[in-house]
Amino acid sequence: MTIFFQKIFTRYPNRTQRMLEILPGFTSWTLILFPVWGSLLIPYVVAYFILFFDVYWFYKSFSLAITAYIASKKIKEAENTDWLKKTKKLRNFQKVTHVVVIPNYKESLDKLRETVMALSWQTFPLKRIFVVLAMEEREKEATYKAKSIISEFSHIFGGIFATYHKDVAGEVKGKSSNESYAAKVAHDKLVDDGIIDINYATISSVDADSIFDRQYFSYLCYKFLNDSKRYNKFWQSANVYYNNFWKVPAPIRVLAFFGSLWRIGILIQKDRLVSNSTYSLSFSMLKKIGYWDTDVIPEDYRIFFKAFYKLGGNVWAEPIFLRTSMDAPLSHSYMRSLKNKYNQELRWSWGVSDDPLFIKWWLTVPNVPFIRKTIILYNVLLEHFLWPVNWFIITIAANIMPFVNPVFSRTTLGYNLPYLAGFILTLCLLSLCFMIIINFRQSYNSTSLSKVRRLLMPLEFFLLPIVGFFLITVPALVSHTLLMIGKRIEYKVTEKL
Repeated sequence: MTIFFQKIFTRYPNRTQRMLEILPGFTSWTLILFPVWGSLLIPYVVAYFILFFDVYWFYKSFSLAITAYIASKKIKEAENTDWLKKTKKLRNFQKVTHVVVIPNYKESLDKLRETVMALSWQTFPLKRIFVVLAMEEREKEATYKAKSIISEFSHIFGGIFATYHKDVAGEVKGKSSNESYAAKVAHDKLVDDGIIDINYATISSVDADSIFDRQYFSYLCYKFLNDSKRYNKFWQSANVYYNNFWKVPAPIRVLAFFGSLWRIGILIQKDRLVSNSTYSLSFSMLKKIGYWDTDVIPEDYRIFFKAFYKLGGNVWAEPIFLRTSMDAPLSHSYMRSLKNKYNQELRWSWGVSDDPLFIKWWLTVPNVPFIRKTIILYNVLLEHFLWPVNWFIITIAANIMPFVNPVFSRTTLGYNLPYLAGFILTLCLLSLCFMIIINFRQSYNSTSLSKVRRLLMPLEFFLLPIVGFFLITVPALVSHTLLMIGKRIEYKVTEKL
């Protein structure tokens, strides 16, 4: 079967590419408009579709609450474990090194310093941590910032140096091309010069605002040494948005709340766990698969799928049950902060541009376990395709039908549809209460914050229908539509004060 599809893609490369690029947007728009045109043609099908979708959303809500609760318990247990003590008992502990790549562009000096300072608090021996400041040559302040950081921390780590990525024709400006260049320079400086052993080295892709738990690299070392398949693994912690949780505008805080819970809950969901944002992997595997691609904006899912198919499906993402705290978008004004969040969501949702390649690999790459590759692809496509659809179906779909088809609304099913849909979605509030309890136990609780403000925070969830539309649904729909009509977006750095 793979040979057949290889011939199709080889014979019609442009047509097959465009078909796959049209697919996400076409699917999303079809589902969004389904309650309109479907109400006229097949109203009963539409009604049952809406009810099924609401039940599915009910399941997702409680699934998130339960998985986040279980993962939170595991995180609490991991935080109370002395990982360095456990790791020191393992054979080859002295050989393990960690390379930390921090790609950045127009980040403030204070922000970079804060991230590197957090690395200096690690319990793992600092002389075996190597920091790479992946700068962009086109940034005027890059050299000054890099030299300032290096002069302050050069005596702390095993090594800290900067790379300066040039703009290259054919490359896409952004994190992926920058850190690919930085990793290759790191290999030349550290591996080729015999400073580290690549077979006992991890490399981490780190956002410029990532604040690791103090035990992250000790825990990572423990997982690395105890894993017989260490050269085929990614390691992922829970990337949460707690750094500035109480400083950002309420609409952004609501999204940070759910985003953090989702990142926590995903840790225990096996093949749904894919590398995202800040993660670690075997340096040996990174070199073997040819580093990060330079022609893309979103790099995290791409590097996982690239490794997965290049290594015949023998790649896994393993959880690190610790939290890596990051910034939610914050600018100098309320409206600029909201605009920043919109642009961030636009960039994240542009991950849908990788779906055509994932589908192509699924169809054409031989000797990859069918069931596992199908499950992984299904989870990613479901997440991406429904990203701009969810809001429309759960918010307004049931109430559209009476206006489009008044005759159907006089039937038993048509009359009761809005009430049934409303009842199912009201039950989701129970899971929301559970989520609030879980998340209020997390580290974003500031001791300097008044109890009154923390108690009033749940009232901010009344903003969710509006926030969800303008800051999640709209940017995702824009991404899908641009891909469908053959347009591209430019990489925009999210401002974080």
